[in-house]
Amino acid sequence: MTRAASAGELLRARGETVAVAESSAGGLICAALLTVPGASAYFRGGGVVYTGVSKQTLMGVSDEAMAEARAATEVHALHLARAAKARLDATWGIGETGAAGPTGNRYGDPPGHACVGVAGPVCRTATVKTGDADRAENMAAFAAAALDLLEACLKACAGARSENPEGSSRT
Repeated sequence: MTRAASAGELLRARGETVAVAESSAGGLICAALLTVPGASAYFRGGGVVYTGVSKQTLMGVSDEAMAEARAATEVHALHLARAAKARLDATWGIGETGAAGPTGNRYGDPPGHACVGVAGPVCRTATVKTGDADRAENMAAFAAAALDLLEACLKACAGARSENPEGSSRT
């Protein structure tokens, strides 16, 4: 079973939804989620927000959020995840930002550096460092990391629910 199929199965079983705001993965997170038959049951939508203008226009990321944390940081990835979740009224949001390569970004991050974030009943972030300058390989690695983080959050949330039958969750 693929990463996307595993996450999709969990989302569908729980009646939950996901939205995506991705940058350097270039649409691969959305594409992976949409390869799963029945994705319309849980996929709300997403966008490639490669520039500040697109982040603000498509996802409604505020000037304050943009000023708080530069791109390619975990804080910025979580802002994107929260924006996608809110903008598309989803249970979960995924955010991704980084430097696909073959060179680094203007902030000094090397190629192969990205940050991913998931916002929902459980919020988490992670940093990816592939050490590779291959753009396509990095984009695939960033998408895989985002899907892995989503699945980890879904499983953590399920564990919290089983430990707390009244429905309280830990973040």
